[in-house]
Amino acid sequence: MYFDFRKNDVLFYLYSTLLALVCTIVTFSAVSSDDSDVNEASDDIENITVKGSTTANKEPVGTFVSLVSNLEYDPRVDLQSRNMAEAQADVTIRGGIFENTGFRVGSATLLDPQTGHYFSEIPIAPEMLSQAYILTGADNALYGVNSSVGTVSFDWKPINTAGSVSIGAGNNHFNLHRIHSGISMPLADAKDWIIGFEGEYSFSESDGTIDNGDHDFKRTSARVQLVGPSSQTDLFFGSQDKFFGWPNMYTPFNVNETEDLRTQLLMLNHQQNYGTDSTFEITAYTRGHNDHYVFSRENPQIFQAFHETEVNSVAFSGRHGQTESFALNYSTQFIEDSIESTTLENNFTSRRYYKVSVLPEFQISLKNEEQLTFRLGAAFDDTNRDDSDVSLIGDITWNTFNGDDTSQTFYLSYAEASQVAGYTAIGGSNTSGLFRSNDSLEREKTKNLELGLALDGLNWSLDSAIFYRKDNDLTDWTYNLNSTSARSANSVDIETLGLELLASTNDVLFYLYSAIYLFNIQTFEVAPFKTAF
Repeated sequence: MYFDFRKNDVLFYLYSTLLALVCTIVTFSAVSSDDSDVNEASDDIENITVKGSTTANKEPVGTFVSLVSNLEYDPRVDLQSRNMAEAQADVTIRGGIFENTGFRVGSATLLDPQTGHYFSEIPIAPEMLSQAYILTGADNALYGVNSSVGTVSFDWKPINTAGSVSIGAGNNHFNLHRIHSGISMPLADAKDWIIGFEGEYSFSESDGTIDNGDHDFKRTSARVQLVGPSSQTDLFFGSQDKFFGWPNMYTPFNVNETEDLRTQLLMLNHQQNYGTDSTFEITAYTRGHNDHYVFSRENPQIFQAFHETEVNSVAFSGRHGQTESFALNYSTQFIEDSIESTTLENNFTSRRYYKVSVLPEFQISLKNEEQLTFRLGAAFDDTNRDDSDVSLIGDITWNTFNGDDTSQTFYLSYAEASQVAGYTAIGGSNTSGLFRSNDSLEREKTKNLELGLALDGLNWSLDSAIFYRKDNDLTDWTYNLNSTSARSANSVDIETLGLELLASTNDVLFYLYSAIYLFNIQTFEVAPFKTAF
């Protein structure tokens, strides 16, 4: 059920208290019986983890930071924005489209059932999450849900006692203020347990760099965290309101369009380590998203649309290390969604999604510090409105570890993935409107064959891959060259051959990226159609 927590403070307090109580009970009950052995081993030497970022710029110029801020500088993805990335960001990976790129937090993919334009509407302060991990190929097929090409994945970070305050002003009536604070402390009467609290409030407004390119953003997010010797539990709530305008935002008719978005997210996440090389993660969330689109801000009555979506989901993923040579990787997620819309039909307004993926892993130790790893499994996707599908996942990896702390990795992978179309593509009118739906769209299928080489030196690294991907029945927006400018959702077959190179050195923070699509062939059922985006 979707509530406006701003108008139901008592309800939100009771709901949060109940979830916090469940969170605490689950965490205490999940502590492994051999934690004492782990603690004794960890006292011998301190573990220090150093992580770098693929982008040097993390703070945007025109507003406060979000999860997609400067993601366009990540060489592995392409980002197309309307007004600016923080207003609306369409993220694509390896020559795909924004509809088949997913966003994952913890073990759960955050789905917006209306359109991929709103996948990145995630009201979480970036300080709370890790850097973005780009999942492709076998990893995307294992962990991604309804994202057939790639997934942008984040993990929950431990809370540190720290804070920051930002105040900004500039031309075009720019006004920014933001406060973020976190505190962590030992839990009374519980050895080795830490409780943390973190929150932020962000506000930004501006008339924009061009006429009718203004924005007004607000975001509030907070979480409670409980960390034990082998677990971490996070209870999070976030809310954001975004209004922004842009000339010709979606259409080419020289009008000043606007969007007014409101997103709320409540999430509970639990990570647990147990045994040797074994871990699992459980994520549950409810997400509500409201969209008010106006075609012409000078004359709103020409056309405007209201959409309200609700998504509830539970996800479970992990890795179970049975022996030194065998482990089981797994992931499963259930999603149910619904939509209320003024422009979409009434007989297709809800759907339930199911995905289960299992990927057994076998390791063979070779001479001279070499290791051969085989993974072979499958994923099962289904909904209550579409045909089910079974996808094959597999890869072979050859690792060589040298005495000077350098390594080489060579891999070959084949992965299949599938997804279904959103409500804008399948739930609206087939004959009227600028964006016309198609109720005959079927499940999309992607097949990816990849060959890669990774080299890690003392102060440099190189990641390279050549891949061939075939998308069958991919849903894309097309238009007829001999007709009007109206777009229609149609099934498209695409073949992509690409080369990726990502090189870095610690000395000069240099990144080289090349994505060469040697051919990208699109086939349509109707010959004169061309892609709209």
